[in-house]
Amino acid sequence: MKQLSDLKGYQIFNHSAVKTCLWLKKSLKDEGVCYKQKFYGIESHRCLQMTPALMCNQFCVHCWRPLELLKEFRGWDDPERIVEESIKAQKRLLSGFYGTEGVNRKKLAEAEKPNQVAISLLGEPTLYPHLSELVECYKRRGFTTFLVTNGTKPEMVEIVEPTQLYISLVAYDEGSHLALNRPQKSYWNRILESLKALGSSKSRTVIRITLIRGINMDEKAAEKFDKLIRVADPDYVEAKAYMFLGYSRLRLNYENMPEHRDVVDFSKMLAKRGYEIVDESDESRVCLLRPL
Repeated sequence: MKQLSDLKGYQIFNHSAVKTCLWLKKSLKDEGVCYKQKFYGIESHRCLQMTPALMCNQFCVHCWRPLELLKEFRGWDDPERIVEESIKAQKRLLSGFYGTEGVNRKKLAEAEKPNQVAISLLGEPTLYPHLSELVECYKRRGFTTFLVTNGTKPEMVEIVEPTQLYISLVAYDEGSHLALNRPQKSYWNRILESLKALGSSKSRTVIRITLIRGINMDEKAAEKFDKLIRVADPDYVEAKAYMFLGYSRLRLNYENMPEHRDVVDFSKMLAKRGYEIVDESDESRVCLLRPL
């Protein structure tokens, strides 16, 4: 396996990577926690954010990740090896915090023993053919597992069983899919298949809608998103603001980033179609809804 290297805060190993997120760092200093802790009870400082696939089949306008990290394929790693290397990478990334002022040392010690993995860092994780086995490897070590997919691999959505399974949407029909996800070919029918598969998943299921002001936040969009949500029949819906960060700034404008009040207004558009707003996080600009 290729030696781990730290590039822009990423620990890279072959086709996988780990990176500590903003909310882990804030939690270590007792300055706040991720909305996922508020909504779902995971501990931000013990969350390992990773990807098993530094590759993607879409080039979404809102993606802020550095696409130059997407690597030439050199063969798939064994799931157990990925788990081992990801935990080592997390510990390496945390080592510098021992010299950081204001860090909660008890939390830092706990952070070196992560118990939650967010498989959602960069690229599309369902492109890794052993994803289901990877999830089970983390589970056997006592991890809760949150998996985020773009829904383009329905055959993987059908078999993988994380603690929480997300399908992330920014498009609401094939035209917006081609314009916003920018795939080399249309995956819209496959995304619809994944939405159907979500309805029979054994995992807790979530549809995450990334909201871009001026693009997918009007009544027409809310109506079309509602139809997609009904296909998936998820446990929850997250309406979350696009953030004007990283490489997305080359494709979108600052004005495309919604304020939290805009997210609330859109959530109310959904709510009147048969949803309940059960929680929200102003800092993360996200609302949690539950179908009635």
